[in-house]
Order: sequence, then C-alpha cells, then structure tokens
Amino acid sequence: MTNVTELRVALTVEDFGQALAFYRDTLGLQQLADWSSGTGRVVVLDAGRAALELFDHAQAEAVDAIEAGRRVSGAVRLAMKVADSDDTAQRLVAAGAVQVAPPVMTPWGDRNARVQAPDGMQLTLFTPE
Repeated sequence: MTNVTELRVALTVEDFGQALAFYRDTLGLQQLADWSSGTGRVVVLDAGRAALELFDHAQAEAVDAIEAGRRVSGAVRLAMKVADSDDTAQRLVAAGAVQVAPPVMTPWGDRNARVQAPDGMQLTLFTPE
C-alpha cells in the first residue's frame, strides 16, 4: 500500500508564457489550476497517470543510445505516452521544440521520438505498438 496518491513534476522555466503554450496548447495537457498571484505565476497541468522511472547511469546511456544515438539527456527527462509519437513530435517541433533524433522503434516495442522543449527539457514521446 502506498501513501503517495499523485506525482507532480515542478519545472521552473525562463519563459513562462512560452512553456505554457508549449505544454498546454501544443502538447495538449489539460489545465487543472492556475495559482498565479502578484508574486509569480504557476499553472498545474494534467499529464495523466504518473510514474517515477529510476535509471542508473548505464541504463540512461543505453536508452539515450537507442532513442538518440548518443548520450544527450540530463538527470531529468520527461517521458509521455501519446497516441502517435511521430505526429506529436512534428507538432512540438513546429511549436519551437528541437528534434533530438528521428523516431525509432525500441527493443521493447515502442515507437519513441525524442525532442527538446524550448525550456531545455528533453521529452521522450512513446507510442506502444
């Protein structure tokens, strides 16, 4: 039995408006709350079911090699299950993301696309086959 009922990732971004447009409007994450005030801006976006993946350095290198051909991600990378990873990656690139590598079929049977958001966060977009 777990005491944790929700996982949230808190991103501090340089350009809040750009990040909000990218994650909410282009990627399609539903806005749950806006807790902005006179001291700053914060919006909570629903990203569906959450999970925490823990990698050691060797496995992170192996996944980067599969998805991007080389070690490219930092300590944090967001992975999101989407209906069509190729299409989603193309939409995100059109909205300012950088394609890190072309989409690939992984050994575990997913179609993965790797992009870097305008805020610098790397995203793995995966679609199970």
